[in-house]
Amino acid sequence: MKKLNIGLQLFTLRDETAADFRGTLRKVAALGYEGVEFAGYGDIPAEEMKALLDELGLKGFSSHVSLHAMREDLQKQIDYLKTIDAQYMICPYLMPEDRPDNAEGWTKLFEELQQYGAEAAKQGLIFGYHNHDFEFHGQVGDANAFDAMFAQTTPEAVQVEMDVCWVQFAGQNPIEYINKYAGRLPLLHLKDFSKDEQGQMKTLELGQGEVDLPAVIESATNAGVQWLIVEQDVCQNPPLESVENSHNWLKQNYLNQF
Repeated sequence: MKKLNIGLQLFTLRDETAADFRGTLRKVAALGYEGVEFAGYGDIPAEEMKALLDELGLKGFSSHVSLHAMREDLQKQIDYLKTIDAQYMICPYLMPEDRPDNAEGWTKLFEELQQYGAEAAKQGLIFGYHNHDFEFHGQVGDANAFDAMFAQTTPEAVQVEMDVCWVQFAGQNPIEYINKYAGRLPLLHLKDFSKDEQGQMKTLELGQGEVDLPAVIESATNAGVQWLIVEQDVCQNPPLESVENSHNWLKQNYLNQF
C-alpha cells in the first residue's frame, strides 16, 4: 500500500498563527507533519515563507483561497502559491451571501470556478473545491449541487478536496463519495466528529468520533489521494495538543505500517 502524505490545515491553529506564525510552523514541523495547507499567510512575504518552509522541511503544498480573494486579484494569489512551490489552490467555503439559492445561480458559480481553475492550470497549479454540507442540500436538476459542480466543470480545471466529516454530516456515505471521485480527488480532509445535543457538528481529535477512519484511509489510497489533511474546526483541548494527538493516532493506526 502506498503511503499517503500527512498534512495539517492551519485553520485549526488560527489563534496560534495569529500570535506567532513562524513559531507555530516550527511546532507543526516538530510534531512530524510533512506539510501544511494554508488559510492565510500572516502577512509574511512569499519569499520569506518559502525560506522558512525550506528550513523546516515542510511542504506548503496547498492553500485555501477565498472566493472574494480570487475575485479581487487572482494573479496575486497564484503568484504567492508559485513562489512557495505550492501545488494546489482551493476554494474553501462559500459565504452565505455567495451561496446560490437556485440551479441557475449554481451553474453561474460553476462557470466562475471553471475559469479560475483553467487559469490556475495554465500557470502550473491545480485548483480544487472544498465542501461543507450545504452543497449536498442545494439542487441542480436531478443532482445535488456537489455532484452537479463536478459534472459541469472539467477535471483539468476543478479537482475535489473532500471533507469526510461534512460529507457524513450531510447524510452521505464518505466511502461511496471517495470511490465516486477516484482519480479527481488529490486532497482529503481527514477529520472526526460527533453531534452535540442540538444536532450540530462537534469536531474531535482523530479516533474519537463517528467516522470510520481506517476505511476512509484505505479508500483514499485506492482513489489516488495524495495528501491526508488533518483539520479540527473547534478543539476541546489546546489546538496544538489536539493536532499532536491526531498525529499520534495516525502514527499508531496508519503510519506504523510503513
